[in-house]
Amino acid sequence: MRLSPAIALGLVLGAAPAAAQDAAQGKSLFQRQCAACHQVTSARNGVGPSLQGVVGRAAGSAEGFKYSPALKSSGISWTPETLGTFLADPSATVKGARMVQRVPSEKDRKDIIAYLSGL
Repeated sequence: MRLSPAIALGLVLGAAPAAAQDAAQGKSLFQRQCAACHQVTSARNGVGPSLQGVVGRAAGSAEGFKYSPALKSSGISWTPETLGTFLADPSATVKGARMVQRVPSEKDRKDIIAYLSGL
């Protein structure tokens, strides 16, 4: 069977692998964009809660941090998917959340989440 060039190109492009997550790049991005408010090397809270062990944790549950009522009652469990949605637009994801910093790039969000997943 012979495919037309357009169909063959479509198959090749459609089969292209998604960009791999890069935890090392995520660490660098985290240090530049997140570390002013969040700690990861210790369970100490700062302006924002510690993100050590955040993947798999219930939102609003870091010991000793005063969360917004909205986040505390959100019912969210932090998975890579929910973190990605939240980082894209925190205030749209959880109305009343105090975090306003967005990570608009999907690649950057995935890299940051890959870094956080390894903690």
